[in-house]
Amino acid sequence: MTLPMILALAVTALMIVLIMVDKLPFGAPPLLALLLLVVLGVTDIKTAFGGFANPTIVMLASFMAIMAALQKTSFIVKFKETVYNMASKGGFKAYVLLILIVMLGCSLFGTGSTAYYVLVIGLLSTLPYSKQLPPSKVLMPAGFAANHPLIPFNTALQYGIVIAVLESAGVTANVNLFKFSLVNLCLSAGFLLWCVLAYKIMPDHPIAEAKEEAKAAGEPKVTLSKNQEMVTYISFVVAVVGMILQSKIGDAGYAITGLAVGAILVSGVMNFDEIRNAISAPIILMSAGVIGIADALGNTGLTNLVGETVAKMLGDNVNPFILIFAFCILTSLLATLTGSTIGTVYVFAPMAIATCVNLGLNPTAAAAAIVVSGWCGHFLPIDGMPAMIMGAGNYKITEFWKFTIPQYFIRLLALTVGAVLIFPMK
Repeated sequence: MTLPMILALAVTALMIVLIMVDKLPFGAPPLLALLLLVVLGVTDIKTAFGGFANPTIVMLASFMAIMAALQKTSFIVKFKETVYNMASKGGFKAYVLLILIVMLGCSLFGTGSTAYYVLVIGLLSTLPYSKQLPPSKVLMPAGFAANHPLIPFNTALQYGIVIAVLESAGVTANVNLFKFSLVNLCLSAGFLLWCVLAYKIMPDHPIAEAKEEAKAAGEPKVTLSKNQEMVTYISFVVAVVGMILQSKIGDAGYAITGLAVGAILVSGVMNFDEIRNAISAPIILMSAGVIGIADALGNTGLTNLVGETVAKMLGDNVNPFILIFAFCILTSLLATLTGSTIGTVYVFAPMAIATCVNLGLNPTAAAAAIVVSGWCGHFLPIDGMPAMIMGAGNYKITEFWKFTIPQYFIRLLALTVGAVLIFPMK
C-alpha cells in the first residue's frame, strides 16, 4: 500500500469520526478533509474541490431551490395534510404505505436515478411532525426506497453491464432478462423486510426542513398568486424532465434545472436571498465535499489493490456463495468510497467470473449479484443519496448507522441468495 493510499484512508477515517462526534456543523468535515488531502499532497486543489463543479451537484443545488419554491404552493400544503392524516390514522400502516409508494415509483425511474431520489427526499423533507409517525422515522427508509424498485422491470442499464462483464471475461453471454429482474426483486424484498423490522428503532424527532410546530393549526398559508404557483409547477416539471433526459442530452439536462430556477426568480416566487440560501445549504457542501474525497481515494489506485488482494486471499477453493457475497461486499464498499459505481463493477466482476470459471461453475449468478451490488453501499454518508438523507432528516451518525449497517448486510445477503437460486451455478 502506497503512502498516498494510507493518507487518503486516514483522512477519510478522520472525516467519518468528525461526523460521528457531531461537534462541527453538518457539511464542515468533508471540507476540512479536502483541505488536508491537498496539504498532504494526496491530490491537487482542483481535483479536491472538483465536486463543487460536478454536474450532479449543480443539478442538486438548483433542485433544492425549486423544492424550496414548491413548499410555498398549495400542492405541498395539501401533501403535508394528506401525510399527516395518514399518520394520525395509523403510524405503521402509513409508514409501510409510503415506502411501497416510493418503491413503486422507483420501478418507473429505475435503480440509481438521481432525479427520482432527489425528488422523493425533497418531498419527504416537507413532512410535518406527527407523534404517530414522526418524519425522522420514515424519511430514511422511504428515502432509500427510491433505490429499490417494487416491480423491477426497468433494469436495462444493469442488465447491459452484466452482459458486458461476462463477455469481457470471455464468457458467452446468455442471461435471461426476466430472471435478472427477479434477482433485483430479491434485493428489494430484503430491503422491505428490513424496513418493516426497523420501524420500532427509528428515531423520533422533527427533521431539518419540517419542525415540530408544523403540526400546529394553521399550516403555512399559500402566499403565491395563481400565476406564480403555475410558474413554480412548470419549473418543477421542467427540472425533473431535464434530469431524466440527462443521459440522452448530456450536461444540458443539468443546466435546464438551473434555468428553471431563473424562472422562479424572475416571477417573484423567491427572491435572490432565498435562492442563495437554498443552493448553499449544508447538504450541498456535504455532497460536493464527499465527491472530492471519493475521487482522491479512487485516484490512489486503492480499488485495484484491494481487488487483487482479496482475490488472492479467497483462492481457488472458496465456497461459491462466500465468493459472491465477499465480492458483493467488496464492490459495494469500494463503489461507495471511490464514487465510481460502474468503474468498480468492471474491476471486480471479471475477477469473480474468472474464479467461477476456474472452479467449473456457471458465473452468471456472480455477474448478476456483483453488478447489482454496486448500487448497494449507502452505509456511509459520503455519496449523494445517503448524504442527502442524513442532512434532510437531521440524523446523527449513530441513528444513521443503526438503520444503514443492518440494511447493508441484509440486502447483500438477499441479493446473493436470490442470484444463486435464480441462476444455479452447477
